[in-house]
Amino acid sequence: MRIFRTIQLAVKSLLLHKLRSALTMLGIVFGVFSVIAMLAIGEGASRKAQDQVLELGAKNIIVKSVKPSQQKSTASSSGSFMLRYGLLRDDLRLLSPDQIPHVTNAIPIREVDQALRNRHREMEGKLIGCSPEYQETNNLKMSRGRFLSHHDLFQMQPVCVIAAEVAETLFPGEDPLHKSFQVGTDFYEVVGIAKPRGATAAIGGSLAGRSYNKDVYIPLRTMQVRLGDDNIQRGQGSFSAESVQLHQITIQVDDEKNVLPTAEVIKETLLRNHKDESDWDIVVPMELLEQAKQIQVIFNLVLGSIAAISLVVGGIGIMNIMLATVTERTREIGVRRALGARQRDITEQFLTETVVLAGIGGIVGVILGMLTPLAFEGIQLMIGFFSPSTGSADQAFDNLFTGLVPIVKTWTLGLAFGISVGIGIVFGVYPARAAARLDPIEALRHE
Repeated sequence: MRIFRTIQLAVKSLLLHKLRSALTMLGIVFGVFSVIAMLAIGEGASRKAQDQVLELGAKNIIVKSVKPSQQKSTASSSGSFMLRYGLLRDDLRLLSPDQIPHVTNAIPIREVDQALRNRHREMEGKLIGCSPEYQETNNLKMSRGRFLSHHDLFQMQPVCVIAAEVAETLFPGEDPLHKSFQVGTDFYEVVGIAKPRGATAAIGGSLAGRSYNKDVYIPLRTMQVRLGDDNIQRGQGSFSAESVQLHQITIQVDDEKNVLPTAEVIKETLLRNHKDESDWDIVVPMELLEQAKQIQVIFNLVLGSIAAISLVVGGIGIMNIMLATVTERTREIGVRRALGARQRDITEQFLTETVVLAGIGGIVGVILGMLTPLAFEGIQLMIGFFSPSTGSADQAFDNLFTGLVPIVKTWTLGLAFGISVGIGIVFGVYPARAAARLDPIEALRHE
């Protein structure tokens, strides 16, 4: 009963100066809110990065071509210089399930930038030569029609699947299915339209950002026959010529525990087939996932520490106000001591007031922190409305920001509230002890 009586007296004392108590409490409120909000945003950003890694497949190994920094060119028969680099079709054969244990599939692709035209409409797009397995590997969903089939691949059919933006740009107001349009110098029949898909951000410096909405997918063998391996680009005042057989091979492994050993085998195999290691690279999504989890811990520590500083500032504000309160209530302290109150009673009274002040601020801060996802969603809508993206950099930022959803973990609520109460105790001890040590006679003489 004594503790309840002490709390009741503390609340009454705080209510005597409502505005001052409320302003003092704001430091704790915003401190607790910032801790929860920062950790929620950090958790959301980490979850988004991990989801992007998981989209690559935890049981996948990605081998990709890398353009050498020092271009090694050889003169072609036409006198121009052709840069030859990257993965070979021989690599695909050596990395097949028949050659390497635990490998269940090897999915190759080749990418070429091409101009897309349909009558007077045109746009720049990316031509992707692939196999039917590419759809499942890259999580492509179909809006209408179908994806490429094995029949299309083996018969080298002039068919394609187009992304949503390609359909909207080249075929506005009409159905593109079973219609043909020009890709570079060739024509392809549309057999399917993919659903819109947000661009992926670059992950850990190992994978570049990837936009899927300007893609045109055709059978890999069709690309090989129609385009060959050489890609010559002539522009106004510029010229480039390069020869790449395959840009990427996605290796699927039977079990996650076999991913890392298989990656080592793949590396040794490629080293035997390539003179230079600089024109290819291996990305293991499982390793990226572990890195993302480690970064999440560091990210949470940094953001939590920054937010905790505001709690310390709030605690300093509480100490300042309580010291002023002790000065104002010196005579009251003297009266209580004269009536028999012990130093312990005075300490408990002022410390309880401090804890109640910090505790109420912590509760309000926790409530505001739980609303972080709703507040973040409102900010995203405002930014999207008032600042429409125009450039590719802006669009990449918008895709990252708008796709981020803060995740409020239950433990962060308890942590933030506990810190707020702890701050109240730590910064309330000194004012409480100062009040308890006042000389009763001097306190009674105070005016």
